[in-house]
Amino acid sequence: MPSRTLFDKIWDAHLVRPETEEAPAILYVDLHLVHEVTSPQAFTVLRERGLRVRRPDRTVATMDHSTPTLPRVNGRFPFAHGDAEAQVDTLARNCGDYGIELHALGSEKQGIVHVIGPELGLTKAGMTVVCGDSHTSTHGAFGALAFGIGTSEVAHVLATQCLLQRKPKAMLISIDGALPAGVSAKDVILAVIARLGVGGGAGHVIEYAGSTVRGMSIEERMTVCNMSIEAGARAGMIGSAEWGTDPGARFDKEAALDVSRLAPMITWGTDPGTAIPVDARVPDDAPEKPLQYMGVKRGAPLLGTKIDVVFVGSCTNGRLSDLRAAASVLRGRRIAEGVRTLIVPGSQQVKHAAEQEGLDRVFREAGAEWREPGCSMCIAMNGDSLTPGQAAVSTSNRNFEGRQGRGGRTFLASPLTAAAAALKGAIADPREVLR
Repeated sequence: MPSRTLFDKIWDAHLVRPETEEAPAILYVDLHLVHEVTSPQAFTVLRERGLRVRRPDRTVATMDHSTPTLPRVNGRFPFAHGDAEAQVDTLARNCGDYGIELHALGSEKQGIVHVIGPELGLTKAGMTVVCGDSHTSTHGAFGALAFGIGTSEVAHVLATQCLLQRKPKAMLISIDGALPAGVSAKDVILAVIARLGVGGGAGHVIEYAGSTVRGMSIEERMTVCNMSIEAGARAGMIGSAEWGTDPGARFDKEAALDVSRLAPMITWGTDPGTAIPVDARVPDDAPEKPLQYMGVKRGAPLLGTKIDVVFVGSCTNGRLSDLRAAASVLRGRRIAEGVRTLIVPGSQQVKHAAEQEGLDRVFREAGAEWREPGCSMCIAMNGDSLTPGQAAVSTSNRNFEGRQGRGGRTFLASPLTAAAAALKGAIADPREVLR
């Protein structure tokens, strides 16, 4: 048998019917993750057509996007609006009607879908994983083929446990070198996206390899795979001991990155491909529209740019190691006056673990808000959002116009850089604080 990539192996192992010129391949799905935003219409399709859920035992749901991160008031969750509460109630009803396991708001296993999947042992090497959420690529860190699907596809998977797919191409990104102090996995993936561009991975599944990746913890690998979609890729993945690429396997496209001199990265524009070293200047050839929206100037440094909000959380950086990183900067210090800082754990389990370590006390004593688990300000549909004109340093994955609130301006960065910005009240270099 010829040498095969990790992607080829998983794809071939899940083929129900091969692709033809006339029709996509039919791919079997091992794990279908569901949340409250993209599932209501899918369940409506099932009811209208009289269909059942084909494999409820391979379907798991949680509540995360629309959920409030403030504690209950008089026993009730403080939803930002009626639509959010309706989405949560609808998911609970649908899961009950169709026998789907649900980790509901307030339960011990609730959290962001891409945090709890691996946390609960649902995600495993060699699996196919889908969810109605673009950042499903997070699960690729375990040697799985994981990607986001649309609402109509959610209905299709619920009904058939299969998916129609055209096979993407395979890309290899080799990342080598020891990470300098103050530089993290978030900086690595921002550097990758800046190198490839937001369309550089289009039509491909990216496999990450190299000495840097081999040295990463599983949570760091999750951060890298999470943002593969921001380079336009269909998915991102990293091999495991059991599932890996054969020596000599060929990729359709390859790239390499030496991170031994990488600096903390931060975005200046309105897409993740605009990342630059935190101590660099905005490019002289930067287009006008994102400059105007972000309130920055060509050739000007980002260091010292005033901010209003810091957000540490999301499926990109809401895990325990991310909270530890932020706490390492904030411990024994005070956040700058007037800078609202939200620290949002990715799950109930992350929250409890952080509290057992006393990280919540570190954050509160520094002047930050310690919140309940959820997507929070990553997507601004749950009550946590920027107001027009506010600037935020955020550990989330997207900085599109209005992503964190209408008229809000987002600078993407790592938990270390975000925490440093909170202390300074402006974009700051975490290396200076850590020294």
